Amino acid sequence: MNHMIATFFGIGHMRPAPGTWGSLAALPVAWAIIQLTGFWGLALATVLVFWAGYRATKVETRGAANHDPSEIVIDEVAGQWIALMPVAYGAGMMGVDVLRLWPGWIAAFVLFRLFDIWKPGPIGWADRRNDAMGVMLDDVVAGIFAAIATIALAALAHGFLM
Repeated sequence: MNHMIATFFGIGHMRPAPGTWGSLAALPVAWAIIQLTGFWGLALATVLVFWAGYRATKVETRGAANHDPSEIVIDEVAGQWIALMPVAYGAGMMGVDVLRLWPGWIAAFVLFRLFDIWKPGPIGWADRRNDAMGVMLDDVVAGIFAAIATIALAALAHGFLM
């Protein structure tokens, strides 16, 4: 079961770029969670995925030389869901279908992948921890960066920064 969680039910074995596949797979699952439970359901699911991902990653990497094997993508799922939180919140606040905010979905995805690959500042620090918490934390921080940038782009698009 730990392997299934860590690889997000095998998505992490897809090549090339398993992290991107994991982030893509997170999108329809996030949509379903938002449809069923709204923003708060996505927030709770993110906490649960983080906790389960940390535990599964800890087991999967115990004694391994590589602290962050590419097939572990549950961290990308957690980070991608964090990046989507402003979109889910905005849709709920405005009472519109979350897919009407499709530019936000694209921005959250692209920005999350950018920050996850680039690893500036605290994202890189978390990644260099070389443990299961670091595996999860670098994507959490990348998700937070992407969420903030998504909010900024939405504000710009809606004229709030003019």
